[in-house]
Amino acid sequence: MTGFGRDNLTLAETPIPSPGPGEVLVRVSAVSLNYRDKLVIENGMGFDLAFPFTPASDMAGTVEAVGDGAGRFRPGDRVISTFSPGWIDGKLAIGNARTLPYRTLGGSHPGVLSDYVSFPEDWFVAAPASLDDGEASTLPCAGLTAWFALVECGRLHAGQTVVVQGTGGVALFGLQIARAHGAEVIVTSGSAAKLDRASALGADHGVDRTAEDWAEAVWRLTGDRGADQILELAGGANLGKSLQAVAVGAHIAVIGVLDGFEISGPASPLLLKTPTISGISVGHRRALEDLVRAIDRTGIKPVIDRRYGFAELPAALDHLERGPFGKIVIDLV
Repeated sequence: MTGFGRDNLTLAETPIPSPGPGEVLVRVSAVSLNYRDKLVIENGMGFDLAFPFTPASDMAGTVEAVGDGAGRFRPGDRVISTFSPGWIDGKLAIGNARTLPYRTLGGSHPGVLSDYVSFPEDWFVAAPASLDDGEASTLPCAGLTAWFALVECGRLHAGQTVVVQGTGGVALFGLQIARAHGAEVIVTSGSAAKLDRASALGADHGVDRTAEDWAEAVWRLTGDRGADQILELAGGANLGKSLQAVAVGAHIAVIGVLDGFEISGPASPLLLKTPTISGISVGHRRALEDLVRAIDRTGIKPVIDRRYGFAELPAALDHLERGPFGKIVIDLV
């Protein structure tokens, strides 16, 4: 990127970087796109970008060389990126009440949409052996977000009822992770065709939110008990519906802002149901390593709507704008 806007995206050749002390050089095989990448390209999302800037945060590839002092990986190891570099475990150690703790790849740090990247070794984790590089590239943001919301924060377990809003990347990971843990899954969508595809992936119930009030549908499907966990992916006033649908003392993970950055809802269910509402900012490296192990043990396969070539990035961004079923991947090799 030489500036904001799609017209300022170009393919450029630069020298292959050399890994510095503590760094690894990775040959990138695949990059998965997130809706955030579209926003960064269009307006920067408030980041102070230094141009020229390389967008995107999620990649998979192979270590080509290691710098002095780097010992976590060796040449030939398959790796994936971490979305929030330096967040290893526990609470974020950066930021404060005034300055938000949001330092990520493809934002405050350079991105990964490049044949090669050279980053500190702590910015990577080992890729799952059971996935190809395109599939593995979907884990750092979408996969980890769903895992962090349901497992790390929500303590997901068998017998719970989980509501997943939509059929994008995070939503379908949420569906698959919940099913792998023995939970009952309700998927909401405005597309009957996408609900059919979600059912084929294991969704127990599909609710067409354009045909009925989805909170009422959750009450009906749960015998008025409500949902144990809700992946709130729309934001805006939709949080009010989540507060209606959530069970007493249950969990809402606020993730998406498709319906607006200003969230709102009624006070009564918030005060009387006493739900836990968690803001999910993807997750830390340890949780990503947990997810990788779970992927290899459960056999979960990320849902990829379509793969594009490197030079087809504009078409991939158009697809992202339309709303994919699952993830969009750019293959670089």
